[in-house]
Amino acid sequence: MNMITSTKGLQEACTRLARFEFVTIDTEFLRETTFWPKLCLIQMASPEEAFIVDALAENLDLEPFFELMKNQNVTKVFHAARQDVEIIVHLGGIVPSPLFDSQVAAMVCGFGDSVSYDQLVQKVTGNRIDKSSRFTDWSRRPLTEKQLEYALADVTHLRDIYNHLRKELETKNRTHWVEDEMKTLTSKDTYISDPQKAWKRMKLRVRKPRELAVLKELAAWRDKEAQRRNMPRSRVLKDDAIFELSIQQPRDTTRLGHLRSIPKGLERSKYAEDILNAVHAGLQIPQEELPELPKGRPAPDGASAAVDLLKVLLKMKCEQFGVAPKVIATVDDLEKIASGDDTEIAVLQGWRKEIFGADALRLKNGEVALAFNGRSTVLCEQGEPVERHSSTRNKKRRSSPPKSGNAS
Repeated sequence: MNMITSTKGLQEACTRLARFEFVTIDTEFLRETTFWPKLCLIQMASPEEAFIVDALAENLDLEPFFELMKNQNVTKVFHAARQDVEIIVHLGGIVPSPLFDSQVAAMVCGFGDSVSYDQLVQKVTGNRIDKSSRFTDWSRRPLTEKQLEYALADVTHLRDIYNHLRKELETKNRTHWVEDEMKTLTSKDTYISDPQKAWKRMKLRVRKPRELAVLKELAAWRDKEAQRRNMPRSRVLKDDAIFELSIQQPRDTTRLGHLRSIPKGLERSKYAEDILNAVHAGLQIPQEELPELPKGRPAPDGASAAVDLLKVLLKMKCEQFGVAPKVIATVDDLEKIASGDDTEIAVLQGWRKEIFGADALRLKNGEVALAFNGRSTVLCEQGEPVERHSSTRNKKRRSSPPKSGNAS
């Protein structure tokens, strides 16, 4: 097994990898007890070789790896890239670019929603991955040959998957679809944890603006503290405790200690003052500056039925173009279309608008209708006979995807 444990070995390997058009990459990490992922292994492969980097090796400098991640002449191929990229951003301060996510590409090519790596390996290569090492503690040393073989398989099969998906995308004229999706994954903002926005991750259970103001202060404090102590947010303070604090708004340690969701003894710890200060900060916000409670868009009459129709249209379009529904539109997107022509949402821009969004608006506005022609659901102009929309016509449309470029 080719295991790299020195900076010199990593530099030599990255120099070789930089000669190729693409490299496949995966990481193994732990984060159950930390805020930031603890990087344990880096697996990389070119068309000619594959190896593993022991990220925990003593005196190993990962700078050659980060330089490769910045190399614009080499496409970095991941599967479900977000967590891997988060680690690279945190440790190296850079986002790998150009980037290709095989999970996104597989959804665009019709492999289903959020297809797993082992499913994709089986469908593309016919091989099965031994998953018995999936829950390995990757920080323990030494690792067994079986564990290392499992880790390496995450990048060796990915070479075949990348080549297969790239050809599929070119054949179906959908390469630009995936490029659009990569804009989010290659934005540094995607991976920056802003404590001031921490409250947005929570399912709100407050009903008053003052309660929300306190909650925002508490959520921001918890995020800063979790990052400082490098531990999961829930180990600093659970969501239930933040909600109770936001509603009860204790002013002193005695009242703090009486709350049911607060761990016993917390009121006597050094963090009690920080919590009370956060509560106080929320209470001190002037009435006219209090945040507004998030409000759902009021649904117009018939919106529920409109969403149901849009779901049928989405399913029809996904079958027609061989695309996973998740990559085109969410239920929230459909509800926004039913409630108003919100042009800011992704489904009404670019290639999504071409294959679904434009027709979704036309269906909502009554310009077209859904009908069943005896074999399948079809979209037809109002007043146009259903018989004109045969299954042959649908097959013809399926073989002719939209041209490159965004819709206006």
